[in-house]
Amino acid sequence: MRIEANLGDITDQDVDAIVNAANSALAGGGGVDGAIHRAAGADQMHAACAKLGGCAIGDAKATPGFRLPAKWVIHTVGPRYRDGRHGEPEALASCYRRSVEVAEELEATSIAFPAISTGIYGYPREEAAHIAVKTLMDLQPKTLLLVRLVSFDDYGLSLYQNEMGG
Repeated sequence: MRIEANLGDITDQDVDAIVNAANSALAGGGGVDGAIHRAAGADQMHAACAKLGGCAIGDAKATPGFRLPAKWVIHTVGPRYRDGRHGEPEALASCYRRSVEVAEELEATSIAFPAISTGIYGYPREEAAHIAVKTLMDLQPKTLLLVRLVSFDDYGLSLYQNEMGG
């Protein structure tokens, strides 16, 4: 499995699955979540998410990608950051692991991740990048050939690149 970091918009990624940094109700919202819902077709995405019955922190569930280039959207719920001593690192790592597991169940060969929990949930971007890269590097998926970490800005891209040793 190859891991790469790119600058871009998660909704434009030409991969089998993109990951949505969702809320536990899977109701759409701001940031990445809102952008994915709008790009996929808000009505269709809301209806598909409603059928899933929510999602626990650290878990992941899939819907079709509808109007997105990606076939699937894997919705994962990251932790709200308090101080890093209330299970936040473990919950964030679980988001990456569970998203890869769901992608494997879908037989996806490529997946793209945003920086989960770093927006309104307040996770420090440096710590989140470290957890994302370390967790993904420790995985041994069977069908996934490409994992892309997508940053919306140069700073986030540099965090991923530094964690990957590049």
